[in-house]
Amino acid sequence: MARTPTVTRESVPENERAAFDAFVADRGEVPTTGPGSVMLNAPKVAQRALGLALYLRTDTSLSPRIRELAMLLTARENDCQFIWNAHAPPARRAGLRNEVVDSLRDGKEIPNPSADEIAVVNYGREYFRTRRVSQESFDAVVTQFGVNGATELTTLMGCYAMLAFNVNAFGVELPAELAEVPLPI
Repeated sequence: MARTPTVTRESVPENERAAFDAFVADRGEVPTTGPGSVMLNAPKVAQRALGLALYLRTDTSLSPRIRELAMLLTARENDCQFIWNAHAPPARRAGLRNEVVDSLRDGKEIPNPSADEIAVVNYGREYFRTRRVSQESFDAVVTQFGVNGATELTTLMGCYAMLAFNVNAFGVELPAELAEVPLPI
C-alpha cells in the first residue's frame, strides 16, 4: 500500500472538490495505483500534470518507439519500478528491440543502437546524471528530431521524472501481476 490511503472526495480540500469530481468523471473512477492515485491528493495538480503526461505519451511528433524509450530511460534513471513495469511492454510493442529494453533495465550499454536511440539515451543519461546536457548531446537530439521534437523529448523526460518522483516518494507498489522483470536496484 502507498504511504497515504486512497484519495476520496472527502479527503481533499473543499475548494478542490470540483477538480476532483471532474478528474474522476474523466477517468471513470478514482485511481488506486500509479501516479494518479497519489497526485489526486491535489486534484488541480493531477488534472494538469496527468493531462500533460497523456499528451506527451500519445500526441507528440516523436514516434511511439522514441516516446517509450524516453519513458523507460527516465524510469531507469530514477529507479522507478512502477513506470518501468507500466512502459516496458508497450515499448516492446512499439518496436523497441528487446535488447534495448533489457540493456536499459540492466544498466548495460545498448548493443547496436540506432542513431535516434543513442541520441535519446545519451541526452537523458547525461541530464539525469549531471543535471546538464552537453552541446554534442543537444545537437544530436536536434539533428534527429528537430527543435520541436527536442522540446517535446525534454518535456516528456521531465514530466516522467515528476511522475517517478510522486510514485517513488509516496511508495506506490507494483501490481501483483508484473508485466516485466523488475529493475535491479
